[in-house]
Amino acid sequence: MRNWLRRARREEGAALIETAFVLPIMLLVCVGILEFGRAYQTWQVVTNASREGARVAILPEFTDASVANRVKTYLKNGGLPAAVVDSANTKILITETTIPIAVGGGTTASAARIVVEYPFEFMVLQPVAKLVVSGSLAGEPFTMRMTTIMRNE
Repeated sequence: MRNWLRRARREEGAALIETAFVLPIMLLVCVGILEFGRAYQTWQVVTNASREGARVAILPEFTDASVANRVKTYLKNGGLPAAVVDSANTKILITETTIPIAVGGGTTASAARIVVEYPFEFMVLQPVAKLVVSGSLAGEPFTMRMTTIMRNE
């Protein structure tokens, strides 16, 4: 009986057990930090691409194709995958380039509105979510949408 108590009090494998419990959680936190950093960087690129499209749209002799080309070029140069940028999922909506906006004092001016939608998918967190949660929400990429309104000069 004494030998059994002595063996039960030893802590030779405790560090290994603690590591087995903590390591997956630590890895998930580290991957989450990287994934959300990548999502924020993508959001910044989509925001700036929308602004670049609006800058082209307020020029006197713009075309919808020139705006779309500028936005797609900015998305590619921003490091977003070219296959996603050129796919049908990336939407560049040029809506009413002469919308009225309030300038102040009851007057209005014409403006251009550019909407860029980009599908974003987490590389590690979405497959992990598919393992944990069943349903369509876990596997679907979410759409980053940025709208820029810029006044025509």
